[in-house]
Amino acid sequence: MTMTSRRRTLSIDIETYSSIDLASSGVYKYAESEDFEILLFAYAYDDGPVEVIDLICGDELPEEVRHDLMDPNVIKRAYNAQFERTCLSKYLGQPLDPAQWQCTMALAAMLGLPGRLGQVSQVLQLSEQKMVAGKLLIRYFSMPCKPTQVNGGRERNYPWHDMDKWKIFVEYNRQDVETERAIANYLKEFPVSDFEQPIYALDQRINDAGIKLDMQLVDAIVDFNNEYQERLAQEVREITGLENPNSNAQLKQWFAEQGIPITSLNKEAVSELLANDDIGENVHRLLEIRQEMGKTSVKKYETMQSAVCSDGRIRGVLQYYGANRTGRWAGRLVQVQNLPRNYLKELDAVRTLVKRHDFEIIEMLYENPSDVFSQLIRTAFIAPEGMTFVISDFSAIEARVIAWLAEETWRQEVFATHGKIYEASAAQMFHIPIEAVTKDSDYRRKGKIAELALGYQGSVGALAKMGGEKMGLDEDEMADIVKHWRAANRNIVKLWKQVETLAKEVLHEGDNRIFRHGICFEYFKGSLFISLPSGRKIAYYNAKLTGNGRNEKIKYEGMDQTTKKWTVMDTYGGKLVENIVQAIARDCLAVSMQKIMNEGYQIVMHIHDEVVVEVPTEAGELHLKRIKALMDEEIPWALGLKLNAEAFVSNYYLKD
Repeated sequence: MTMTSRRRTLSIDIETYSSIDLASSGVYKYAESEDFEILLFAYAYDDGPVEVIDLICGDELPEEVRHDLMDPNVIKRAYNAQFERTCLSKYLGQPLDPAQWQCTMALAAMLGLPGRLGQVSQVLQLSEQKMVAGKLLIRYFSMPCKPTQVNGGRERNYPWHDMDKWKIFVEYNRQDVETERAIANYLKEFPVSDFEQPIYALDQRINDAGIKLDMQLVDAIVDFNNEYQERLAQEVREITGLENPNSNAQLKQWFAEQGIPITSLNKEAVSELLANDDIGENVHRLLEIRQEMGKTSVKKYETMQSAVCSDGRIRGVLQYYGANRTGRWAGRLVQVQNLPRNYLKELDAVRTLVKRHDFEIIEMLYENPSDVFSQLIRTAFIAPEGMTFVISDFSAIEARVIAWLAEETWRQEVFATHGKIYEASAAQMFHIPIEAVTKDSDYRRKGKIAELALGYQGSVGALAKMGGEKMGLDEDEMADIVKHWRAANRNIVKLWKQVETLAKEVLHEGDNRIFRHGICFEYFKGSLFISLPSGRKIAYYNAKLTGNGRNEKIKYEGMDQTTKKWTVMDTYGGKLVENIVQAIARDCLAVSMQKIMNEGYQIVMHIHDEVVVEVPTEAGELHLKRIKALMDEEIPWALGLKLNAEAFVSNYYLKD
């Protein structure tokens, strides 16, 4: 994204109108609307003055700007450039090449900064700040308005309806370019690696292509859910006599009348009440309905309905650099990185029943229809006619990377041969032959949860969360597993300490520390950077040490994922290792995706360490073998890291 040669830069910010809701539908559907238009176009060349073109009031885009939007020798730059590029592609009537664009939001994410323009400028304490009036002005000019007697029944506000507001909106548009440019100028001191430069363009091409949805399936499930929810609500009315069965206040009053005073109707409270055998039949049934209504969620299907484009494909479901610390992708709209797993063996048959609206049969066959619909979400992503999916993912990629980093020899041998890490881990932990660790044995289950929970300095608490409690293990048994796993993986335990020590030394001394495989710890401009084997860097913004001795901690500033607030956070050896491992795994995926796309294949989606590739149905197995071979190839900057992909062919997306 950052260009090394000196070329002209065109900074851009636009204000737009569309009757489509941007938040729920995404920019591709938003720009597709018949009433979509660009209202204001603010721009500046390099460090020159910012100009605002008032398109809605009759100004025209200068010919020079129009030409430069398509000139590969001019860098186009914007904050969240995907929005500007997609909207301008619609405006100009031709697609704009993402390789010519630079996204300041992505560059900020690489430094560990927040996602919003205003937040970044505040954190960096820039003199150019985003105008606070922006949200209200966008709501007024960029969205439909409610017709009222006062506004003459109009459904949209134009500049001439409030010229004073419009003048402020023009300045807001101008200021956004100033703020974006100030951020970009600050970030120039943190150049992006040559490795990463093409990845943004790759991501945008995948998002631009989108993936087809089975709208017959989607619409049927939403229709059934609406009917099902109304059926449940009617049953509540019949039981309680209440007009509004969704009113918590009315329901609490009804419970009180039944002699059951309650303070909450949340999931936990309902489950607790259901465990009481003394409640009456009506109360028990009402609680069951309440529980069922809570389970029945079709939000992802409704999002599909909102975001699907006119050609039946959904676009923009992947968020480049969604995870600041690792650079991994996140989900947008449908949140494809967080889809429910599917366990139904008869997926084809169930999908057919749903699409035929045979819901009576589904209710007869399955106790919980909502669970069925949840499992079908993945299958709503389909290959178009004449095409099929090759779905290929890296096998145990994080376990492979950490073994390679730590130089844990026995683990590397496992991955170079049979690859059965859960079995091998149990054998190593409990000093038994691997043949004794059968598929359904307790040894394998213990090996599995240990592998999933303990690689990043996790202990008993991590084991409990990963399934130790469900297995019936008590605290002493879990402590024993921790002890055995760490004894079997001494080099990984050593790795946690090595990484933490190097990070602290850099923060103490200010000079660089080099680790193996090209990993380097650096302190620059107040931030801790870890250079990865690929050349990419992960950042810990405004990093420092607090305390001393055993109480010495690494602190940095970042966005708390729970509170969504910018705050001071801390890290330690195991967490640093986790970030490094996941970042390297992400870069392995990026390399594989480049190889696949360079061979002419179209990736339509990727989830964690998995790619979904659209290939011709004819010779699908041949394409599968080639895609798997590309993902299996050793990466030049990761010599000795044994990669292995598992792949299969399907007409819809699923977990094999």
